[in-house]
Amino acid sequence: MSLSALFVCLSLWSADPLPAGDHQRSLEVDGRSRKYLVHVPPETKRPKVGDQPAKWPVVLVFHGGGSNAEVMVRFSGMSEKADEAGFVAVYPSGSGRLEKVLTFNGGNCCGYAQLQKIDDVAFTRALLDDLAKALPIDEKRVFATGMSNGGIISYRLASELSDRVAAIAPVGGPMGTETCQPKRPVPVMHFHGIDDKYAPFQGGRGEDSLTGTKFYSVEHSINAWVKANGCDEKPAVTELPDKTDDGTRVTRKVWSNGREGSEVILFEIQGGGHTWPGRPAAVRFLGTTTRDINANDLMWEFFQRHPMK
Repeated sequence: MSLSALFVCLSLWSADPLPAGDHQRSLEVDGRSRKYLVHVPPETKRPKVGDQPAKWPVVLVFHGGGSNAEVMVRFSGMSEKADEAGFVAVYPSGSGRLEKVLTFNGGNCCGYAQLQKIDDVAFTRALLDDLAKALPIDEKRVFATGMSNGGIISYRLASELSDRVAAIAPVGGPMGTETCQPKRPVPVMHFHGIDDKYAPFQGGRGEDSLTGTKFYSVEHSINAWVKANGCDEKPAVTELPDKTDDGTRVTRKVWSNGREGSEVILFEIQGGGHTWPGRPAAVRFLGTTTRDINANDLMWEFFQRHPMK
């Protein structure tokens, strides 16, 4: 795109785009009021094309089941990463009977959203349309991550909203569907604790889970996306350095050579619980958090490699 064309495109956005800082927006989807939070970094962090400001990359950060967007801001630390790296962090809110106890419909999970058959794919599409009215966003660089139920909905978006979501990086959340049918290859980076007692690595019902959901295994999720993306059948396996004495070890598995340059990456965290790698432990009962890797750093590096083709 030429600089003159870029200027014309940027001029089509609101004369008053959202300023740097934190904002809440709302919209109506399928007769329901839905909300999301937006964190906009300082203008000095905005990407550029030559000397001209470019459009913002976007990372959708979905909270876990029974949580909410405000908690996810603190839990993930993604707003701090956004300020450092120069992308807009968006925190969608799920639905539920209680204002702060919310879920997303990822297929076989979770809670109110799943039981009421809430269309969170339609919500995300509408959210992105609404966000584009408030900010100049790069439609080729929209990514999704999330914790637990948030990871599950990330997988569903990769399958059912692959025309809008370039790549995903679920944390502690497997697929919530039997199959995936993306319109294009979608790169996947998955983080999961082998000792996760809520969404078990091997699948099934988590011994500490309150929902009774029978989760698909991590292997099921990885195999589905290796096949969908056309990646190598066998991964390259690397044991990562044990940097800290936190009782965890991390193994990275990479399935490469997918269509359109796609890949599938799994970080298996031995001794890891239902937690966000590299972040302070939120609550002890979720298990051990590894400090050998930082999920935010790794997924942003991954996202940068995988804009939509």
